[in-house]
Amino acid sequence: MLYKKSALIISCSLFMMLLSSCKFRQKADMIVHHAKIYTVDDAFSLAEAMAIRDGKIIAIGTNDDILKEYESDKMEDAGGKTILPGFIDAHAHFVGYGFSLQKVDLVGTTSWEDVLTRCGDFAKALKPGQWLTGRGWDQNDWTRKEFPTNEKLNALFPDRPVLISRIDGHAAIANQQALDIAGLKPGDKLEGGEIEVKDGKLTGILVDNAVDLVSAKIPAPTDAEGKDALMKAQRNCFAVGLTGVHDCGLDYDAVEKIQQLQQSGDLKMRMYVMLSDSRKNFDWAFSKGKIKTDRLTVSGFKVYADGALGSRGACLLQPYSDKPGWSGFLLSAPAHFDSVANIIYQKGWQMCTHAIGDSGNRTILNIYAKYLKGKNDLRWRIEHAQVVNQQDFPLFGANAVIPSVQPTHGTSDMYWAGDRLGAERVKGAYAYQQLLKENGWIPLGTDFPVEDISTFKTFFAAVVRQDAKGYPAGGYQMENALTREQTIRGMTIWAAKAAFEEKQKGSLEKGKFADFIILDTDLMTCPAEAILKTNVLATYSNGEKVFSKK
Repeated sequence: MLYKKSALIISCSLFMMLLSSCKFRQKADMIVHHAKIYTVDDAFSLAEAMAIRDGKIIAIGTNDDILKEYESDKMEDAGGKTILPGFIDAHAHFVGYGFSLQKVDLVGTTSWEDVLTRCGDFAKALKPGQWLTGRGWDQNDWTRKEFPTNEKLNALFPDRPVLISRIDGHAAIANQQALDIAGLKPGDKLEGGEIEVKDGKLTGILVDNAVDLVSAKIPAPTDAEGKDALMKAQRNCFAVGLTGVHDCGLDYDAVEKIQQLQQSGDLKMRMYVMLSDSRKNFDWAFSKGKIKTDRLTVSGFKVYADGALGSRGACLLQPYSDKPGWSGFLLSAPAHFDSVANIIYQKGWQMCTHAIGDSGNRTILNIYAKYLKGKNDLRWRIEHAQVVNQQDFPLFGANAVIPSVQPTHGTSDMYWAGDRLGAERVKGAYAYQQLLKENGWIPLGTDFPVEDISTFKTFFAAVVRQDAKGYPAGGYQMENALTREQTIRGMTIWAAKAAFEEKQKGSLEKGKFADFIILDTDLMTCPAEAILKTNVLATYSNGEKVFSKK
């Protein structure tokens, strides 16, 4: 009798323990387990599992802890694969990239004749008289490394306007039909740009602000074309593990269309948008105020100091080493940049300025210093910070100016950057490690479609500083290579921080958005040659699988 009573007590106790365990086991929308999770928290700690509810991480830790404390109808066994926070591209042109997918692709062309062939093939699908536009040619990749002229373009397209941009978007060539529509003539001048003339005739080459004189005549895309562009851009971003982008330089009407597509649920990409420097955008922004939703932030302006190094539009302190007497130019007078900085400072917005050359960087750094006056948390940015005079690096740290850089620019330009800048000046170019030390953090991006959208090319360029063929041996200016941890941080939490969003995303921690990617390779430990072979197996945004490699 005593034995039966004891057995009954034990059974009841076990039942109560089981009931208690079930009662306190929390429900999650999804549990991801048996993974190698790089949380990218302050300690760069590792975890094995995480529980997700309502699009956010509610717990992260060991398999035992998460599986003991949480249950879900949706269990994702990662099979030991690597998980990282979703990548964030801190400098891109998401909208422009989407529209570029609807134009002739000139990336990788090996000659002007190659460009003409691609244009001719593309034009077969166009309507009579429809504009032919495209982007991606780079004369530095050709045997004859000079800008072309438009005689052959005119002959090929006598009745169709054509405008095709250089890879960086800071130069373009137009045929005569397009030049006539824009009303351009030999001898026309403008500030911050060049309309090239040879032997008294327009060559079709337009540099920086001159490009806008022709591009402004291109008919605006339809709403259907706009949606198609953004959907294609989003699809390609998710496929390379991007869950967020900083779109650098949009007009307010593009922002309104982005809002519509996000509200309808079509556009899931998280976007930080910088409005372009123009009066209509300032008026709109200051009347509307900052925008802050889960998927859209608009709180900064993109300003343009100078052009690009590849088209020799970057503003240098001394003449180009391969073009004596030519130092490039600023796109506006310094007084304009000062007035913009003043109003942005007064309104409490973020100023983000494109600066490539050492003179462009110095001009903007000094104007920033006038308003920032030392250490601060306004996070004003210099986009690219590509060529910096050694005397000016301390200005980044002194005024907490954030250099937003793109590692693949270094590996794209390394073949000819020394010719442009000379052996001494080039040491201050693509100096990511030196820039990082000024503030202790640095956001990374690609500038796509100027560069390839690939996140793994970004990682490889930052860490290995070679091209895909292993050139140069030992890497390019390796004193400025970033470590693997620094690079991951630059592509996640530091990119989020550059937009004041580090508390919502950029790392896998409790309370943050469940934006993460599953990879087939561990970027932190794999051999260098495996980096470019890495694949995204799945991308999750808000806990929803938005991409899966089949």
